[in-house]
Amino acid sequence: MLNNSDSINFFRNNYEKILKKITETAQKFNRNPNEIKILAVSKTHNYEIVMQAIQAATSIFTENKNPIFAENYAQEFRDKNKNLINYYENQNLKIPKFDWHFIGHLQANKVKYLVPYVKAIHTVDTVSLANEINKCAEKYSKIIDVLIQVNTSGEASKSGIEPEECVQIAKNILVLKNINLIGLMTIGTFSEDEKIIRKEFSLLRNCLAEVNFQTGLSLKELSMGMSNDFEIAIEEHATMLRIGSAIFGGRQQ
Repeated sequence: MLNNSDSINFFRNNYEKILKKITETAQKFNRNPNEIKILAVSKTHNYEIVMQAIQAATSIFTENKNPIFAENYAQEFRDKNKNLINYYENQNLKIPKFDWHFIGHLQANKVKYLVPYVKAIHTVDTVSLANEINKCAEKYSKIIDVLIQVNTSGEASKSGIEPEECVQIAKNILVLKNINLIGLMTIGTFSEDEKIIRKEFSLLRNCLAEVNFQTGLSLKELSMGMSNDFEIAIEEHATMLRIGSAIFGGRQQ
């Protein structure tokens, strides 16, 4: 087990490696690296580990670009976030500036665990879920950023709407006053075949273009790409990369 100082250095080094690779890949495809956000996926890692990763991240990112951390499970997020807050309060320390995003499948009855604390939810796949987020956000006088999850692989095991449903669900979400639609999200097939992954990411990009065309909006966020395929995602204009193992190492059970 690394001590606190070693652990922070471990995370800082991992962040710097990822940032370097993102910059190189973005420049290769004539993209601005600054428009690409890293979401540090902290699922299965306890709050002490997350605290150390937050310390590392805040030492790298500028004041006008908060580090982003992402969780997959609502109850795990609730407990981890509570422990983080309690730690800083008990130590009379100021909580570092960072944003929480939620990137896992979400049931309507778990929305209440997220809305008071998260900036964005990436996995809206029904109008009823959007309505619940809106209702809860109104209760807390918040506006939550949301992305529509699209199943671009056709795999039955994956959540998300069908690509052809994007425009209609986007129109339904746009009338809700306490959520702010910012883009689309997908999970690529875990495959060694780059053609399969690229096809799915390209499809999401096309879906966003169609939503913008049909609604007159200029949505920009494409949440796609993880530690194993983020370079393909950057080529296909991803703006949010969900990076877990490349920052945190292997998962904790």
